[in-house]
Amino acid sequence: MNILIKNIKELVQVENKPKLKVSGREMSSIETISDAYLLISDGMIVEFGKMELLSESTKANGLKEYKLIDASGKMVFPSFCDSHTHLVYPASREIEYIDKIKGLSYEEIARRGGGILNSAKKMQEISEDELVESALGRLNEIQKMGTGAVEIKSGYGLTTASELKMLQVIRRLKNLSPLTIKSTFLGAHAIPAEYKSNPSDYVDLIINEMIPQVASEELADYIDVFCDRGFFTVNDTDRILNAGMKYGLRPKIHANELDYSGGVQVGVKYHALSVDHLEFTADAEIEALLNSDTMATILPGAAFFLNMIYAPARKMIDSGLPLAMASDFNPGSSPSGNMQLILSMASILYKLTPEEAINATTINTAYAMDLSEELGSICEGKKANIFITTEIPSYQFMPYYYGSNKVETVILNGEIQ
Repeated sequence: MNILIKNIKELVQVENKPKLKVSGREMSSIETISDAYLLISDGMIVEFGKMELLSESTKANGLKEYKLIDASGKMVFPSFCDSHTHLVYPASREIEYIDKIKGLSYEEIARRGGGILNSAKKMQEISEDELVESALGRLNEIQKMGTGAVEIKSGYGLTTASELKMLQVIRRLKNLSPLTIKSTFLGAHAIPAEYKSNPSDYVDLIINEMIPQVASEELADYIDVFCDRGFFTVNDTDRILNAGMKYGLRPKIHANELDYSGGVQVGVKYHALSVDHLEFTADAEIEALLNSDTMATILPGAAFFLNMIYAPARKMIDSGLPLAMASDFNPGSSPSGNMQLILSMASILYKLTPEEAINATTINTAYAMDLSEELGSICEGKKANIFITTEIPSYQFMPYYYGSNKVETVILNGEIQ
């Protein structure tokens, strides 16, 4: 399909020279074009510019036919990239939510057999088809709110069969959904109850049985470990990542959500694509990240929902780091995949400017999925994953006016959804 969008009030996050990521002070600026047009052909962005330049010389005139969209009063953004989710899960966990209201901590709920272990038990009982159906509903929901790419983790299986089932579901979703989807193997999400007295045996199971099978069936793009207090140690993480990388699985790490765990440093050691959560981040973690190609990723929804301390986002950016923000969509600690809300939280809770927040949820989250060469900005030659807003006064209105869906039209892979 060929699509020409004209009279765009403002075309946001445009690039003429594409960047893989933006860091430090660079995050405080984005390029926009007022009174613009955008041309899409064969699923790709092929041209954009000022309306006054939409003339005989533009590529649109070389197309025999195209769909014309008048975006008067509306804005066009690149679709959000959500680089950290667990949206394949068997059931919601609102009872644990009530326990949290009554004062139980995340760790206390986990020790009682709740949390991840609760989901893992139900995962063993549910069919692939049921998981696919429920996950497609969630994908459709986040698509309508502007997400065009999403990473989905396993980790609610905790047995070889259930972990493989989850990853097979994600593979099916890649074929069924118009969203760009990346798959991450997270067998090391929690230690099953039967291994509590000897967790190294479970690490052995991950290394000797799960990873080889995941790799042989090419079910995952990445490997992840929950390296934190009460979960997996730095030594466990080192062993798992070393094994995964032998099979070509690049790391993405859960790190420093509950304490200074060493997860950031071990992630950097193994050239992790991202280290995520980062509530406990100090000078040593920032220094390690500054000398790496690893994306620091904050998950505002989880910190907000669990009433935790907030990661020092302002200090991280001011130190020169690139920063990404993703939803952590999951049933236990962040039951929302609304990236418009994450955009607002970036400004409200973490004091990012609207420009920094937009960079943190588009180009930098694309980098955290190894997709910034094809997504995350409006650039010729990139995939046409964009959304058209309702009539709004400015791009700053997006994080300001939280709580309602400001997306009117979604275009993914050059097709109107």
